[in-house]
Amino acid sequence: MLLANLRKKVLDANLELVRRGLVLSTFGNASGVDREKGLIVIKPSGVPYDGMKAEDLVITDLGGKIVEGALRPSADLPTHAALYRAFPSIGGIAHTHSEYATAWAQARRPIPCFGTTHADYFHGAVPVTQGMNRRDIAGEYEENTGAAIVRRFKKLDPLAIPAVLVANHGPFAWGETAAMAAENAWMLEAAARIAYLTVNINSGATAVGKALHDKHFLRKHGKQAYYGQPKEMK
Repeated sequence: MLLANLRKKVLDANLELVRRGLVLSTFGNASGVDREKGLIVIKPSGVPYDGMKAEDLVITDLGGKIVEGALRPSADLPTHAALYRAFPSIGGIAHTHSEYATAWAQARRPIPCFGTTHADYFHGAVPVTQGMNRRDIAGEYEENTGAAIVRRFKKLDPLAIPAVLVANHGPFAWGETAAMAAENAWMLEAAARIAYLTVNINSGATAVGKALHDKHFLRKHGKQAYYGQPKEMK
């Protein structure tokens, strides 16, 4: 079976989305990429998570052409492929319809960083894309969704802010691996929920200061990060 190890990791990432309560029905998907081979492993379209096996996953090239798999790949494959082509530093993507992050996407509002929980994972507000026009929707919709995300990140580092809200649709998160993408999707939902509660408690709440934001993000993700244990000990 082609890319057996990556298939298992991508299956685990998809099931993690379910375990964390981030998907509704069969909505949502996770993928991973083998950069050396230029191949994507992704969840099949509309297949229930319950009972899904590694061999059910679909393998495509970076252009979306099926290389191996009997099932139709996720309808969001063109979006995933567009992000892999544009962001060479990422190795996994997770798309969900988690409730609070989707609510912010439907409101077409970025998620502000009000405190350190958000700052631990996202070095800035989680951005929202511009709304899509009729032509983009009627045309190659999923590919155009990817293009909208890429445009929004023209001046942003995708590993510093590993998530986005697609206007009126929902969140995409990513990371260096499929597992990290699933974790970032979980943390995105937590940040979205906490931000919602914050603005309902205090509608005048303001973003956390730069010094505290930088401290929390960089101690976990910076070049001199000291949070947790050294990688060689894990």
